[in-house]
Amino acid sequence: FALWVLFGCFPSLLNCKISAGAVILIASQMEPTYARRVYPCFDEPAMKATFNIRIIHDPSYVALSNMPAIDVSEVKDENGSLWTVTTFNTSLKMSTYLTAFVICDFDYVTRTERGNEIRIWARKEAIKNGYVDYALNITGPIFSFLEDILNVSYPLPKTDLVALPDFGAAGMENWGLLIFQEASLMNVPSDDFTSRKAMIALIVSHELAHQWFGNLVTMNWWNDLWLNEGLTSYFEFLGATFVEPKLSLDKIFYAHIVQPILREDSETARSLSQSEDKIKGSFSLMSLFDNITYSKLENVSCTNCLPPQILMLLFVSSQSYLKEFSFSNANQDDLWTHIQMVVDAQDEVQLPAPVKQIMDSWTCQNGFPVLTVNLTTGTIRQEHILIIFSYLLSNTWIIPISWMRNGSSQPLTWLDKSSKMFPEMQVSESEYDWILLNVNLSGYYRVNYDELNLKRLTRLLENDPKAIPTVSRFQLIDDAFALTDFGYVPIETALELTKYLAREDELFIWNMVLLNLIPDHLESTLKNHEVYPLLKKYLLKRMLPIYHYYAGFIRQNADALEDDYFAQVYLEKFLATACWLGLQDCLDLSSELYAKWRDNPEYKIPLLIRKTVCCYGIAMGSDKEWNFAWEMYNHTDSVEEDEDMLLYAMSCLMCLFLQLQVFYNATLEEDEREAITMLLESAKLENIERRKLLIKVANWLEKNVDD
Repeated sequence: FALWVLFGCFPSLLNCKISAGAVILIASQMEPTYARRVYPCFDEPAMKATFNIRIIHDPSYVALSNMPAIDVSEVKDENGSLWTVTTFNTSLKMSTYLTAFVICDFDYVTRTERGNEIRIWARKEAIKNGYVDYALNITGPIFSFLEDILNVSYPLPKTDLVALPDFGAAGMENWGLLIFQEASLMNVPSDDFTSRKAMIALIVSHELAHQWFGNLVTMNWWNDLWLNEGLTSYFEFLGATFVEPKLSLDKIFYAHIVQPILREDSETARSLSQSEDKIKGSFSLMSLFDNITYSKLENVSCTNCLPPQILMLLFVSSQSYLKEFSFSNANQDDLWTHIQMVVDAQDEVQLPAPVKQIMDSWTCQNGFPVLTVNLTTGTIRQEHILIIFSYLLSNTWIIPISWMRNGSSQPLTWLDKSSKMFPEMQVSESEYDWILLNVNLSGYYRVNYDELNLKRLTRLLENDPKAIPTVSRFQLIDDAFALTDFGYVPIETALELTKYLAREDELFIWNMVLLNLIPDHLESTLKNHEVYPLLKKYLLKRMLPIYHYYAGFIRQNADALEDDYFAQVYLEKFLATACWLGLQDCLDLSSELYAKWRDNPEYKIPLLIRKTVCCYGIAMGSDKEWNFAWEMYNHTDSVEEDEDMLLYAMSCLMCLFLQLQVFYNATLEEDEREAITMLLESAKLENIERRKLLIKVANWLEKNVDD
């Protein structure tokens, strides 16, 4: 079933193949405006009502809905066939888009948390194999954590979470009946990989937070969708951190949320909150379900657009906000009012403007500011630029500035106009006197330093990189590369900041650098460009220390990396880059591990590097290595994920002709030929501007490659 039909009331196939023996289940997805397709209603979020739901279904299936079933009876149709009638308790007052049902033959596991019966439903074999046990173990504790922190009890007597083979979103927060993709709830118990657990914890925590933000209190209309999603995304990280305290969720947040949304927000000409008349039709509504809605407010609030002291009081304002608007609707001004009440009730921090004025500058304007800093005069100027328009706009924000001087944190200050002088930020003539703004990415903006301070920060990185906090190192380099796109700094300035990398041991920083220097879509172009040998020499010199650290684990005890989230997420890219750059030890390692698998198919190549090992194991081998992969690809027990990985790995073979010959001889169906040809396609285009940039990079590397 195509993604676009997974709305309203839809069928889902358990085995993904339509046949006489296919097992079909029925499920629903009403958000945003699909309830009207299922039953007559005023399908608007502010028109809340109670719902009495009764479902007539096959006796071999179970019916689930928002509320507990209060009666199960039988009825015969006109043909004498027996049907089951499941009647559910009257729902709480809620919006139409939250009504839900699932009709399936699933099994479940259950536990009770503070009187709330929690059941997780999935395919019977998945339940039997314990695939949802982890999700069950964290759901109750996250519920209790959110109840405590929000001081508002969960109002339903039960909660069902259902894992569907086919679903158009990672999860949906229907009150009392949360629906997920299987991948969002399931993990194999024998796989203790932190990255999989982190993803499940974040998704489950997000949908549970919606039980308060979105279900209990709902935005007046879809133009303020961020009130549902942005606040939920903030509490999502708190809930996930509670059940997985060992995770570096602060780094995960900056790497997975802040960096991508800053990139996207510089290319998007829409604000977080919009007037209703700007949104026309269901297509416009669906376009609101994007990263801007989900992540921008999370960045603005979670990264301290309000000072840390006030941010702690955000919990208090959330409590009063939820209590006043329970079973009702609110707009963003209602939230600002409750935060202002908390601010007015304390004397510790004074804001430079009312909460509404501060926060509207972030929610009612598109994009974000770039702060240009002249530390000789202590002047900071804010500007708004959109890549898609390539010119400056006149928008201004009220910006909190966290900063440190020579490693010591300084009092928070505010930039509340387009330009302002801060005498306390003037630097002396000493090369050891440096300033760092937006410490640990605590604000939603980029910083453009003057040449003097940037040279001092570059020198500091080379001599004592740990003097700059980890997240700030990430931010400093990413800002510099992003500002080259904006035209603020030359590419050479950003490259200067990478000289220290031999002393960098954080994979998430390395991943950001490699994505900036070697974008995935440009690998084939760079390989054939004059910059490649220079890039190879420059990068490998700096990659070797961290490469040998992780290669040692891979050779001796890869299981020791199970709790290293960033190794699981980023080591594949790092290793692939080392092999792509021709590091012989990396190529040898791939060949060794692939040979072990070929000699003993029961051997498991470490999952976190399996794709790269297979790619370069085949690329450095002969037809024997490729034929083994082809044999495993056609193995009857292979799963779709393995098949995709093997297809990718087989495309790494140097002799493309051999691939095509075998594929086309073995693949008879025309549509299959087209699909596989697309997977093998590796040619990528290079635009003129990128070519000019590469020439500049090559010239810089030629001068600095031996440094």
